[in-house]
Amino acid sequence: MLVFKLLSSCLTQAYKVDERAAEQARWDEASKETIKKTTKPCPRCSVPIEKNDAFLSPGSFFLLEIFCENLFIFEQKHPHVMDLIALLKSQFLCHLIFFYVFIASGLIVNIIQLFTLALWPINKQLFRRINCRLSYCISSQLVMLLEWWSGTECTIYTDPHVYPKYGKENAIVILNHKFEIDFLCGWSLSERLGILGNSKVLAKKELAYVPIIGWMWYFTEMIFCTRKWEQDRQTVAKSLLHLRDYPEKYLFLIHCEGTRFTEKKHQISMQVAQAKGLPSLKHHLLPRTKGFAITVRCLRGVVPAVYDCTLNFRNNENPTLLGVLNGKKYHADCYVRRIPMEDIPDDDDQCSAWLHKLYQEKDAFQEEYYRTGVFPETPKVPPRRPWALLNWLFWASLLLYPFFRFLVSMVSSGSSVTLASFIVIFCMASMGVRWMIGVTEIDKGSAYGNSDNRHKHSD
Repeated sequence: MLVFKLLSSCLTQAYKVDERAAEQARWDEASKETIKKTTKPCPRCSVPIEKNDAFLSPGSFFLLEIFCENLFIFEQKHPHVMDLIALLKSQFLCHLIFFYVFIASGLIVNIIQLFTLALWPINKQLFRRINCRLSYCISSQLVMLLEWWSGTECTIYTDPHVYPKYGKENAIVILNHKFEIDFLCGWSLSERLGILGNSKVLAKKELAYVPIIGWMWYFTEMIFCTRKWEQDRQTVAKSLLHLRDYPEKYLFLIHCEGTRFTEKKHQISMQVAQAKGLPSLKHHLLPRTKGFAITVRCLRGVVPAVYDCTLNFRNNENPTLLGVLNGKKYHADCYVRRIPMEDIPDDDDQCSAWLHKLYQEKDAFQEEYYRTGVFPETPKVPPRRPWALLNWLFWASLLLYPFFRFLVSMVSSGSSVTLASFIVIFCMASMGVRWMIGVTEIDKGSAYGNSDNRHKHSD
């Protein structure tokens, strides 16, 4: 069955079959013309197929025709097999295997990154290039879960004339922070653009101490802030200036809202907006402008553009990391606007006003999406690359065999102490898995922006 699924991925690299697309509200009169630009019916099953701007040869199209016919017949004749696969994806043992591979490989990579520090005084650029590749070994495993395990797709709505620049230039990315897996969708797009290992982010300082991800970010020169402006004014600027001579193209992500959207935080944020005489936002928090202004000031000249990204999910889907882990497929849509750096004011006050206006526009785009089911511009689906899957298979083949041999030896020993130790380790691993999932849950998110932190909410 795994071979069958891999064959499916290979044959549909240029043409993506989405059975749910035919049932979605975006196929109403308001969106038919937009969708028609990039879709055509499958020759056998009449399911809309997205072209991805790729040329499909007659021979490949014939293979696709045969594949679609056989896939359709297989799913009709063997629905129980598909149900079995869905059941297996939801099993905790599968989740435990994923987390074991992720944690074990992540710690190995962190140790290698530690040794690469010796290169910093000798050849800083070589240190950076090596750590970009090491970072990819970790972050691509989460992308693999999203793309290959759950099958989640992210469609970009953007100007087709600027689309070829994506992944070929440095950029500051402004992304709304409302969903539990918005960071994964950003990573997925970065992976498909070929710059996942080089991705940067402005993150809270506490994350630097989190094993694996936080340590990986430290070695790849992520920017950490305390959310206290007097402390961040110098430290953030100094860290940003270090990126001016970075040897590879990167995307620098910044969540200008400062924290993930919740109804409670939104209510408080709009009270602040009213007090400042700013228009209310329906789908976003009031942006914090100082971090953005200092980012633009420090990176101007080496970053040619800002990418304004507005993310949402079709059919009011409420995506969660646990859902991804259970193999649930989500359908993300992301509206991307490329804004030249020359269009952003140099003055801090004018830059602040510009950002507030940008978020008012983002709010209007979200409102239109909820009404019509589509964003403006042309939809495109960047082709999925195999490297995230191959990276995970490499680490799994390297780590799982000795792990299972160890488990077999423990169980076969018959020692009560050994079995008790195994049960304790299993329970600890279970708690660790649940804790890591809980970190991403909205209702367990940061208290930053809540009522007890209202006095901190300022530009």
